[in-house]
Amino acid sequence: MKKTRTWTPPTPYDLGRTLGILARGPGDPAYRTGPDGSVWRASRTPEGPGTLHVTDQGGRIHAEAWGPGADRLLETLPALLGAGDDPGAFTPRHRLVHEAHRRHPGLRLARTGLVLESLIPSVLEQKVTSDEAYRAWRLLLQQHGEPAPGPAPRMRVMPSPQGWAAIPSWDWHRAGVDGKRSATIIRAARVAARLEEAAAMDDEQASRRLQAVPGIGPWTAAETLQRSNGSPDAVTVGDLHLPKTIGYALTGVRGTDDEGMLALLTPYEGQRHRACRLILLTGRRPPRRAQRFSVNDIRAL
Repeated sequence: MKKTRTWTPPTPYDLGRTLGILARGPGDPAYRTGPDGSVWRASRTPEGPGTLHVTDQGGRIHAEAWGPGADRLLETLPALLGAGDDPGAFTPRHRLVHEAHRRHPGLRLARTGLVLESLIPSVLEQKVTSDEAYRAWRLLLQQHGEPAPGPAPRMRVMPSPQGWAAIPSWDWHRAGVDGKRSATIIRAARVAARLEEAAAMDDEQASRRLQAVPGIGPWTAAETLQRSNGSPDAVTVGDLHLPKTIGYALTGVRGTDDEGMLALLTPYEGQRHRACRLILLTGRRPPRRAQRFSVNDIRAL
């Protein structure tokens, strides 16, 4: 049975840029965008699987939901869309950031309230190319997920914690996931209830809770909290490209490392993730000199 809810955001509002961070590649089975700019999401809530369809109807956001998780998805709709986010707390300190902030006034930081949903694909993205991680997420959901409730267009809900823990080694291998990442996901799935509690914690507590699981470090914790908690300050460290991109955008100098990036972001303490999102929206990146990060296909081993 379909259920609905309407929410009126503060104007201006950008639905696509707000929710776009939740997509794991163009073929994500749990995330789709429609020709009209609407967004489809398939999620596993504590009550079970649910599908959410969100449409911007001229300044009002109309949502439809299906499945056992429908009530939860509609209850948390404002938080998902950034109702708890306060962009007014952000003050641009660089001309580039000021311009990005001016050009994208409708950007809000989404908060899903679902930790495992963001944690698992973040683990899949550890030390591999985006294409490899997206492919693994897609294959694992297609094989071990379940059809999304309602009229979702060929979408899949990710497995339950028990389902993730039960995936056999050969299916991880076929998806191109090495033993280290698959073991981390299985460990996380076995303590899923404890990890989900991090959605109600502050950044420091939540990061400690996630990093208590072997294989989850600061990079994975930040990537998760940016989505599950809508954290404006969870800056990603340990990334191959982000420090270089932030450093080049703000200074024009190539080769910035994590330490240099954090120094540049010091004026945005408390809002460093938002600052990074805005900088990335400018498209200002260092010219590519080296070859792309090589793809290691473990399926051939």
